[in-house]
Amino acid sequence: MPSLTTLLRAALPLLSLAAAPFAAAADAYPSKPIRMVVPFAAGSGTDAVARITAKELGDALKANVVVDNRPGANGAIAAEIVAQAAPDGYTLFMTTNTTHSANPSLMKKLPYDPIRDFTPVARMGNLPFMLVVNPKLPVKTVADLIAYARTHPGMSYASGNSTGIVSGATLGRMAGLDLLHVPYKSTPPAMTDVIAGQVPMMFVDVAAGIANVKAGKLRALAVTTAQRSRLLPELPPLADTPELKGFDITSWNGVFAPAKAPAEVVERLNRELSRIAASKEVAPRFEALGFEAFGQSPKQFSGFVAGELVKWTKLVKDAGIQPE
Repeated sequence: MPSLTTLLRAALPLLSLAAAPFAAAADAYPSKPIRMVVPFAAGSGTDAVARITAKELGDALKANVVVDNRPGANGAIAAEIVAQAAPDGYTLFMTTNTTHSANPSLMKKLPYDPIRDFTPVARMGNLPFMLVVNPKLPVKTVADLIAYARTHPGMSYASGNSTGIVSGATLGRMAGLDLLHVPYKSTPPAMTDVIAGQVPMMFVDVAAGIANVKAGKLRALAVTTAQRSRLLPELPPLADTPELKGFDITSWNGVFAPAKAPAEVVERLNRELSRIAASKEVAPRFEALGFEAFGQSPKQFSGFVAGELVKWTKLVKDAGIQPE
């Protein structure tokens, strides 16, 4: 009777052959185009970052990475599409705190779970937001705006995403203002109406709004972060205004895959995305958009997302926003 050692030696080649197709499949990734779903319309800050990222990622993987804009329902439409996609690494989701931090508190019924239904792949950076007004509005500072809004109760503000919604409501609560929220499907049409004077103000990500600020079509008053942004050092934080002490809202950006995505694929994607975020060649293009790029490991990103969900739950509650 053969010994156990002899049997194991005979079986090893067979085990290697059985594992070969799986190893080959991992090595072959990607073997077809990759879809990068974006929850906001073309022209939004996230869309602009996604298009640079998709091109760089495609070059690195020697594959075609296609940006698929699916705006609507505050990002929930796109999130549901990704959550239901095959977890094979061929559907990615470039999104923000809107879908994964704020929506659980802003929406009564969410067709996805921000933690359970996704695999964190890589955090890509932050999208600083700024408070902008129509240039014809007779205000030059946040203090001016607060004073003006107090004499014009019911003054409206536009929003194209959750950061805009929560920032506007937080401004109103902290300064004791009577503000009217005007929601839009995405940032571009909201910004168009502020430029046209249909709505006097909004909170917009620097990536989407900076060109119009530089062109004089919008006037920027402040950033929403607690500290000045290195991208717009001339703009003070809203927290510098006495009534808004402690105001600190940051919009983040990252890439997810559907839940249970293959670990080796996630690791490879993270490696390439982190390299893109840290690339000295790509950095000027991100900065020109108003995007602060940096990378995180899947584990770090996972912990960050969990923490941000708690943070934004409190932000929404403190702002007095009721889920819809």
